[in-house]
Amino acid sequence: MDLRVRDFDYDLPKKLIAQHPLERRDESRMMVVERKKGRITHARFTEFPGCLRSGDVLVLNDTKVIPARAWGRAGDKDVEFLFVKEKAAGRWEVFCRPAKRVRTGGRVVFGPGFKGTVAGEGTEGLRVLRFEVPDVLAELNKVGFAPLPPYIKRRKDQEGLRPQDLERYQTVFARKEGAIAAPTAGLHFTKAILEEMAGRCVEVQRITLDVGVATFQPVRVDRVEDHRMLEEKYEIAPAVARATNAAKSAGRPVTAVGTTVVRTLESAWRDGGVRPGRSATSLFIYPGYDYKVVDRLLTNFHLPRSTLLMLVSAFAGRDLVMRAYREAVKKSYRFFSYGDCMLIL
Repeated sequence: MDLRVRDFDYDLPKKLIAQHPLERRDESRMMVVERKKGRITHARFTEFPGCLRSGDVLVLNDTKVIPARAWGRAGDKDVEFLFVKEKAAGRWEVFCRPAKRVRTGGRVVFGPGFKGTVAGEGTEGLRVLRFEVPDVLAELNKVGFAPLPPYIKRRKDQEGLRPQDLERYQTVFARKEGAIAAPTAGLHFTKAILEEMAGRCVEVQRITLDVGVATFQPVRVDRVEDHRMLEEKYEIAPAVARATNAAKSAGRPVTAVGTTVVRTLESAWRDGGVRPGRSATSLFIYPGYDYKVVDRLLTNFHLPRSTLLMLVSAFAGRDLVMRAYREAVKKSYRFFSYGDCMLIL
């Protein structure tokens, strides 16, 4: 199959890119796409529990987003940083913008007692910062902002939005710190929704994939097959693997909440079952992929030409997905991280 990245492009008015969360998480609109019938209908996320039945397995990603975005002073200039990965105690790989201001040997000041030295260059255009304090995450919790994607516009002087973003760019079931982006399909859930599903005897399971650079890395090739995903770490508990495998054996559907859950479950499928444990995945899913685990998918609306849109197209078919996106634009759905969602059956 000769797929081109341009095959996954679409026109999106900027006004439909959600800049702020709704007042209530579960107020989101939910497009329902039925693959077999090719039918598209419209609902609200509050109706989501009614789409599941007793014995269904619903899998969430319980990774917790760290306040990875921070502004530091390099010389006499402010530089925006994204803390990507801890290499060792006190040493982090970071993105910085503008990068030309951050040179090896230079000093960066983020706040009182929170200072670093540029130790060198890392992979994929990153810099390595060495800090005087070993617990960098504790310092980020004091001064860091939610690592919102660049299409959500925030400035350093918008301190008033910091508490809201730190709360809302985080799922209510987040438990394990390590992500630099939210598993956004999970942002619609409230504790009441989770309780309602428990009342319906839906088996809610949790995996962990620490969302990193791989999830939002741009595709810089023309042929889809030429793109290579970066690795992201994941963990599946034995109980989760047993529940998922039992559902597959019994013919009960497994619903993934978000593309990170899809990649985790599909990566862990070996010899006819989901295997528990800690590992890493660089799995790139695009049309032509044969799904082994996931039967239903709850997902947000994704950027044009992105690997996430390709994954969804592999699940529901490119033509149906692109038709759904055109319908979403026509109906003024809210797009991307703080936007509405799509349930694919």
